[in-house]
Amino acid sequence: MSVSNPTLITFVIYIAAMVLIGFMAYRSTNNLSDYILGGRSLGSVVTALSAGASDMSGWLLMGLPGAIYMSGLSESWIAIGLIVGAYLNWLFVAGRLRVQTEHNGDALTLPDYFSSRFEDKSGLLRIISAVVILVFFTIYCASGIVAGARLFESTFGMSYETALWAGAAATIAYTFVGGFLAVSWTDTVQATLMIFALLLTPIIVLLATGGVDTTFLAIEAQDPSNFDMLKGTTFIGIISLMGWGLGYFGQPHILARFMAADSVKSIANARRISMTWMILCLGGTVAVGFFGIAYFSAHPEVAGPVTENHERVFIELAKILFNPWVAGVLLSAILAAVMSTLSCQLLVCSSALTEDFYKTFLRKSASQVELVWVGRAMVLLVALIAIAMAANPENRVLGLVSYAWAGFGAAFGPVVLISVIWKDMTRNGALAGILVGAITVVVWKHFEVMGLYEIIPGFIFASLAIYIVSKLGEPTAGMVQRFQAAEKDFHLNK
Repeated sequence: MSVSNPTLITFVIYIAAMVLIGFMAYRSTNNLSDYILGGRSLGSVVTALSAGASDMSGWLLMGLPGAIYMSGLSESWIAIGLIVGAYLNWLFVAGRLRVQTEHNGDALTLPDYFSSRFEDKSGLLRIISAVVILVFFTIYCASGIVAGARLFESTFGMSYETALWAGAAATIAYTFVGGFLAVSWTDTVQATLMIFALLLTPIIVLLATGGVDTTFLAIEAQDPSNFDMLKGTTFIGIISLMGWGLGYFGQPHILARFMAADSVKSIANARRISMTWMILCLGGTVAVGFFGIAYFSAHPEVAGPVTENHERVFIELAKILFNPWVAGVLLSAILAAVMSTLSCQLLVCSSALTEDFYKTFLRKSASQVELVWVGRAMVLLVALIAIAMAANPENRVLGLVSYAWAGFGAAFGPVVLISVIWKDMTRNGALAGILVGAITVVVWKHFEVMGLYEIIPGFIFASLAIYIVSKLGEPTAGMVQRFQAAEKDFHLNK
């Protein structure tokens, strides 16, 4: 496809605005706490929308619509599981994690929190959890770069190799410069753009296919089983899709938003805003993929790109049904989804390398200015590794995301959840939970046991390991005291 000037102009304006926000955030970044966690200053709206945007990566506008387009409503179980998991995460973890990190050494990262919460003097807990973050997040970052490359490749007719660098450059720029505040402020803009695109596009597709009745008849004519929520599924298949919801308890880039909230009081309002946004976005993305079945069955002459790669369904509908200026805005929503998730993942990796390795083991006396610049260097390092991993044009977004999501959900999910609700959890219990969860995911994925999504056995076995190993010892008096003080703080201020 030749470059469409209005679409290109829209993209350039959008990217320039994101980089400008990065430079605005640069002026508010004075120390490592500002760079990593924004000085714990996020209000409820920014907390809510940045948590949502950082969660819903390119997968929201590419992977899921593509899955619905290929298989019908049976793929929507994943959306149901995500909504349930996200709500429970907001309800049980968000507020408690905010106060627990503050009471445990004002922790800036998850490894930092684990180390303080469980009084781990050996540094083993910090090192292992930081390694898990780096391994799985580098894979996750690669998925974001693939999604961005697909967008630039499809929209502007670039080669995959050129698109790879074009898609990653802007995100790296504003994350490098502005840190956490830039990531959170841009996420809020990007979340707004995403919900606009996902509410408008299915409505226009419906109108283009003749309304609700005509659209549904066309979908049924193509394959009546498209409406069947149980089509081609098994009990294990449904449980696997619903199991995605377990991942929320362990995603460092989402948990960082809870830690950065200005107070526990902001959490309840943030939960309501975030869940409303999430339900509307997931409903919209399912509708785009589903109504796309009707549109492309009626217009097979333009279905070629979608037949070749079903993850392009949203991209092609936006290009076909809207004038180039509006299409540019809608396609910017994919870029927004990609950039919002990729930026905070790069930042979490940078945080782990800077706070949990460099500062802790190499330069304990490093100045705040030095640490901020080390953090920026680490953003570049992780980005380059992720770009190298994404270099294979056969990569699929959903496959990469599912592995990283499971890794975090199983390795960190049970540890985070149990650590904020059970005072008797011990350091060895936390260590066992992380190791058992991570190892189970890798082994289960390799052998594809029973076709069950690896996050489910990983989460279960990690939870059991935490409970059993914790029962073999007991927490120190200091651990119990800090836990109870944080819990009291939570109930007084929620």
